[in-house]
Amino acid sequence: MPEINEEKMNRAILVGLNSPRLSRMDNATDSTMEELAALLETAGGESLGVVIQNKDVPDPGTFIGDGKVDEVRELVQATGADMVIFDNDLSPSQVRVLTERIGVQVMDRSALILDIFAQRARTREGRLQVELAQYKYLLPRLTGMWKHLTRQNASGGKSPIGTRGPGETQLESDRRHIRRKIQKLEEELAEVRRIRGVQRERRIKNEVPVVAIVGYTNAGKSTLLNKLTGAAIPANNRLFDTLDTTTRMLEITDTCTVLISDTVGFIRKLPHHLVEAFKATLEELEYADLLIHVIDASNPEWREQADVVDGLIRELGAQETPRLEVFNKSDLYVGEIRPHGEDIVSVSARTGEGLDKMLRMIAERLDTGAKKVELHLPYDQGGVVDTLYREAKVEKVEYAETIEVTAVLTPRLLGQLRQWIYPPVPEHKEDWEE
Repeated sequence: MPEINEEKMNRAILVGLNSPRLSRMDNATDSTMEELAALLETAGGESLGVVIQNKDVPDPGTFIGDGKVDEVRELVQATGADMVIFDNDLSPSQVRVLTERIGVQVMDRSALILDIFAQRARTREGRLQVELAQYKYLLPRLTGMWKHLTRQNASGGKSPIGTRGPGETQLESDRRHIRRKIQKLEEELAEVRRIRGVQRERRIKNEVPVVAIVGYTNAGKSTLLNKLTGAAIPANNRLFDTLDTTTRMLEITDTCTVLISDTVGFIRKLPHHLVEAFKATLEELEYADLLIHVIDASNPEWREQADVVDGLIRELGAQETPRLEVFNKSDLYVGEIRPHGEDIVSVSARTGEGLDKMLRMIAERLDTGAKKVELHLPYDQGGVVDTLYREAKVEKVEYAETIEVTAVLTPRLLGQLRQWIYPPVPEHKEDWEE
């Protein structure tokens, strides 16, 4: 009988600190601990217990204080947990001390998120971004580790014979190695940005509006894109289920076609170096013509989640981009009055409710003035057909006495090809020209 290899699931105790010395965003609460448990599940682990410490001042050595460390260690022993995950960021020395005191692996929220990203990145670009973030996370921790070893080996202020040179050499060697890796990855991502820039210029030239879908993780962005375009992106009820950007063409009306893209979901306490790494993808937000901010209307903390997204949009320099707030999961909304306003619409990506209204609102904001026309091209102008396939939306081509083309043209192309439009389109004149 063949042996069944089952990957061992990590079983963890979750720990968080609530302190007035920490910012509101950095504090651990019941909701952030629930989110941490969901992140652990996404990573393939299981939560066995939750410990929240209320403390005036974080302990510089253990973060949560000696008494609470003992409590966590006892809980680990009682449950058989093999890992402890903190909802707050820990310093390298705190991770080391806690690991020694508790007796199992200790990591923080940032490390867990990085692990999830490493698991789920599929494209070359996504993997480059994750690897860069991991090295930036590792560099200061590597330094802290070697400082610890130096202190540990020291005797009377001097390192034992045989440990002085190699320790320092290894530290510097590792530093150089990681910095070289960071430099190489940044160069590769710069090339990604360059290619994106070329593609962006082509879209601008072709006058194709760009719509970017943003939102808190698990708000329903992928489900929405699937419903609108048939993209078939996996849309599971897991945090960070989709990392790599998907872009699709979406025909809203006969005269309004857009490129619509989803983006990686945002989350509280998203590591800054991870945001930096993913700017190669997220910079699309800055150049988008419209942002679709998807909000989970069924989540009681949707306001806090929306604030997180707003903050990251500002950090990415896209705060001036026009925006629609799309309150998704309206079929699960329990409030009496749904959010409403000029730039607000309630939808259900699952059932399709409200999507027609959302598309009308997008068209009102992005219709470029394109028109569907019929062109009668002489055969010596056959090269125009190639131009139309590149820069317009061609619906039909027939070869008769002339080349008859039905296409949606932008205002620029309408002006350039006016002489071949049938029936003729009167040339627009300003009042003073009459």
